[in-house]
Amino acid sequence: MAGVMNRLWVQFLPLMVERVAILEAVAAALAEGTLTPDRRVEASGEAHKLAGVLGTFGLSEGTLLAREAEMGLGGEPETGPSAARLAEIGAQLRTMLADRKP
Repeated sequence: MAGVMNRLWVQFLPLMVERVAILEAVAAALAEGTLTPDRRVEASGEAHKLAGVLGTFGLSEGTLLAREAEMGLGGEPETGPSAARLAEIGAQLRTMLADRKP
C-alpha cells in the first residue's frame, strides 16, 4: 500500500504545488488590492481540493490550513483572511509538500 501511495504522491505533487501557487498569488493580489471576486472563488475551490488531497496523504495539518484558506476565501471579503495570513498558509503548505518524501 505504501508503494501505491508514494506513486500517487509523485503523480499528484505538481498539481498540489500549482494549487499552493494559486493561494500565494491570491495573497499577493489581496495585498495589492487587485483580487477579483472570480479569482477569490477559484482560489477557494483550489483550497478545497488541496484540503482533500492532503488529508489523503496523511497531512492533516495541511488539510486544516487549506480549509482555513477555503473558508476564508469563500466568505465575505471583509471577514476573510488577511493577505499576510494567506501568504503564511501558502508558505507553510509549500514547506509541507517539500518536506514529505515519497
